[in-house]
This record gives sequence, structure tokens and C-alpha cells, in this order.
Amino acid sequence: MAECRSCGAPIKWIKTTAGRSMPCDAEGRTYKENPNGAAVIVTESGNVVRADIDVDGKQATGVGYISHFATCPNASKHRRR
Repeated sequence: MAECRSCGAPIKWIKTTAGRSMPCDAEGRTYKENPNGAAVIVTESGNVVRADIDVDGKQATGVGYISHFATCPNASKHRRR
């Protein structure tokens, strides 16, 4: 497990289907795919999907991760210009 160099939070690196490594929050979240969902989830296989998060296990599509760029309080310091 790695740590965010800005905020110290535990992160998990996932290679997206586009071939880029994305830092994600280390805690997995249950999700249900929903094209109009408020959350963006990164799956273990690197797919990026819109979803509803923290749904009941019976309704869940799977377990995925939220991009750490969405939750890091210092994310703006690391954005490419």
C-alpha cells in the first residue's frame, strides 16, 4: 500500500484500460453501475464507470475504488496544466 505524498492517506494504484496508473483511495466501495450516478469508480480491471456507491451487497455490481484526485484535499497541487 502506498501513501499520498500530499495528504498521507493510503492509496492504491490501478492501471486503467487506457494504460495510465491512477491513484485511488485504498478502501474498496460497493457500487452499482448507473450512467447517471454521482460517483466515478475505478474497477480492479481498470475500467472507469459512473455508479451509485455504498449500495447493498445484493444490488452491487461489484467493488471498486474512488480516484484519490476526487478526495485528496491537496489534489489541485498535482493537476497537470
